[in-house]
Amino acid sequence: MTVQPIRHPVRILGIDPGLRRTGWGVIEVEGNRLVFVGCGSIEPSDRLPLAGRLLAIHEGLAAVLGDFKPAEAAVEQTFVNKDGVATLKLGQARGVAMLAPAMFGIEVAEYAPNQVKKTVVGAGHAEKNQIAVMLKILLPKAEPQSPDAADALAVAITHAHHRQSTALRLRVASL
Repeated sequence: MTVQPIRHPVRILGIDPGLRRTGWGVIEVEGNRLVFVGCGSIEPSDRLPLAGRLLAIHEGLAAVLGDFKPAEAAVEQTFVNKDGVATLKLGQARGVAMLAPAMFGIEVAEYAPNQVKKTVVGAGHAEKNQIAVMLKILLPKAEPQSPDAADALAVAITHAHHRQSTALRLRVASL
């Protein structure tokens, strides 16, 4: 007789970085079951200088990490657009979004926007409303108040689906 291993739920934090709004979403995954835990967005004041906005994002994410205690984290990769200055600033917000979980000892996975859309909707060029519809199916108790929180939940779901292969890639890369 073989004994099945006991599965423990794994709590995952998904982050959709941005200078105006950084979305966050927390789910638990146990086997192939997803459970909504919480979501929201961090919205620094537009009047703050860049350094102040980055600090507000860090403090907000640190509070989320302290409150929800995720075991794993994932961040959406930066979408590069034609405005180089805007892309650079978004990259700085993304750096803070990766730093906060790392300071809590949590490894951070990264996923391209198209991979997130393909995982959640099935198409790499899905619209935001398609993601919202699929979130209602995958996480019926979730009611994100902003598109950024919805995107962060989609990042967390993507990590839940790809976490084993991501962990393997990280182990191979460290050899």
